[in-house]
Amino acid sequence: MQFLVIAKDGTDAEAPARRQAVREQHLAGARPHVEQGVIIIGGAILDDEGRMIGSTLVYEVPDRATLDAVIAADPYVTGGVWRDIEIRPFRVAVRSKT
Repeated sequence: MQFLVIAKDGTDAEAPARRQAVREQHLAGARPHVEQGVIIIGGAILDDEGRMIGSTLVYEVPDRATLDAVIAADPYVTGGVWRDIEIRPFRVAVRSKT
């Protein structure tokens, strides 16, 4: 089952520093999920000035409980970066070959 995750960072003054503090851990943790096909695509949401203010990912997992466990262990969750997470069932209709 596929899910779209829209995760918004906190808006307080310390939010960018929290993101930077755990960003490498977040990316390192995501790599195995990408290799296993659990994460189909992911990236940062940017504001008009190009600053990272959140993330959007598409996951493929057996069920919502599995997704919840994956997200709960993400350094952006445990590090207090993502403050508002929306999860929606999703179906990829087209996919790039690259």
